[in-house]
Amino acid sequence: MNNFIDYKNAVADYIDQINFNKNPKELYEPIGYIATLGGKRLRPLLTLFAAEVFGAAPNEAIHAAVAIELFHNFSLIHDDIMDDAPLRRGKKTVHEKWNLNTGILSGDAMLILAYQYFENYEPAVFKDLAKLFSKTALEVCEGQQLDINFETRNNVSIPEYIQMIDYKTAVLVGAALEMGAIVAKTTPLNKEAIYNFGRHLGVAFQLQDDYLDAFGETATFGKQIGGDILENKKTYLYLKALENASEVDREELVKWYATKEDSQEKIDSVKQLFIKTNATGNMQLLIEEYTQKALQQLETLEIPYHFKEDLKEFALSLMNRTV
Repeated sequence: MNNFIDYKNAVADYIDQINFNKNPKELYEPIGYIATLGGKRLRPLLTLFAAEVFGAAPNEAIHAAVAIELFHNFSLIHDDIMDDAPLRRGKKTVHEKWNLNTGILSGDAMLILAYQYFENYEPAVFKDLAKLFSKTALEVCEGQQLDINFETRNNVSIPEYIQMIDYKTAVLVGAALEMGAIVAKTTPLNKEAIYNFGRHLGVAFQLQDDYLDAFGETATFGKQIGGDILENKKTYLYLKALENASEVDREELVKWYATKEDSQEKIDSVKQLFIKTNATGNMQLLIEEYTQKALQQLETLEIPYHFKEDLKEFALSLMNRTV
């Protein structure tokens, strides 16, 4: 697991030396701002680790790792605009610190910068990376649109919600790992298995993220606690609570989600309903289920045993995270 710290530091060091001091500064300053805010940097460190797992030097995958991180940050800028979120990683979001138009344009530029990093690879590797990246980027946009659609729908099902977070979050985790595998030029079987490992883990990760949005701490989680509740997001917690609730509790929950009230009372009342209906317990079981699905993929990987153990330890650590 110590390697993960090294990978994260390598990504941070590389991003810190990128020159964001360009003109027009109104375009590049916001990019540098969010790129250097830090965060978990889960995806790029997985790219570096996957490269090493399959026999390449981690630094060979640094450009792919940075591309993944820049894309992720681009998606966060636009996601925060759509959610009207005030905080990201404990700091003001880009559109709050600057303005809406700056957030849109800087996000667009960040996406283009991400693609440019693939130009550092030979044509065959570039082609495979760009093909996977384009597919993944489109799926992330599809997931975001589904998320938006759910805001105005009252008949969202739990399978539909899982599909949404699969596209919006999980495919990028899978792609981050497969990109490391592509750089290392491993077998198609290994590429598929490491992608599926990441995709299942990504679903578990997003479910845990949704849980922490309601029950985490702002100081450690880095985002406004209860933001999904205030935005009336139909997360797994909400959908499972509806499914489990008595008629009286269901009516109360629906009533809260029919309001645009921005209050601590709303957050606290909804959280109590999540607990009362055991939606929280059901969610923890589902997080474990997807984590186990990810771990099953490790059995098919043709890699040294100690790397399988590292991947297993990493997956289990995500189940119990608080940030």
